[in-house]
Amino acid sequence: MGWFGKKKQTEARAEIRDTLFGDQPFGSWANHASSGEPWLSFTSAKAALDRGDQRACIEILTGIADRKDLESRHYVQAWEFLRQLGVLPPKEKEKELYGVVVEAGLNGGLDIIAAYADLSARYYNYSGAGVVWERPDATLDAPIQQVLSSGRVVAAQLGPWKGPRPPVPPQGIARINMLTPSGLHFGEGSLQALASDPLGGPVIATATVLMRALIGKTKK
Repeated sequence: MGWFGKKKQTEARAEIRDTLFGDQPFGSWANHASSGEPWLSFTSAKAALDRGDQRACIEILTGIADRKDLESRHYVQAWEFLRQLGVLPPKEKEKELYGVVVEAGLNGGLDIIAAYADLSARYYNYSGAGVVWERPDATLDAPIQQVLSSGRVVAAQLGPWKGPRPPVPPQGIARINMLTPSGLHFGEGSLQALASDPLGGPVIATATVLMRALIGKTKK
């Protein structure tokens, strides 16, 4: 966990945002073999694909998707690559929720709150500050689970987005992103409209509670 300075956050803001959704290019995500598993498996899968062995690549990625106790974004990435290879999740896994990323375009820039099924979380403030929570203890489990619970309700009502992930929402617009094996599900609108929406409202409310809890951790 840390509260990043404005300069550091400003320089890395776009790159950080791109890492939150589990849709990094294969070469980028597989370029961390020195970090151990499951990076080694992603690297092996990419090597198999590069030599034309798509079947081996799919087997390795399926193995990653079926493992237990990985960081949530690894599952999202594995399914991202599997879908690119024409492999779709079974129906019972289509809507499994690995993470919720809430973005809000504010006067000063972009606010982002991310909650993941592994009970980690991130908050990046438009000012350039940020908090990364890698679950050193269970004190934020409840607010994270509340964000995920509200996100599941929204994901159940939406189909997966078929195009590239949309760019940063403009000022005044908020976006709720749900990360699943079947792809990105999202809804967006004015922050006021989403906050009062029967589906989006609970996500905005629980994300706000989580944001305050994350900020509170930096003050102790």
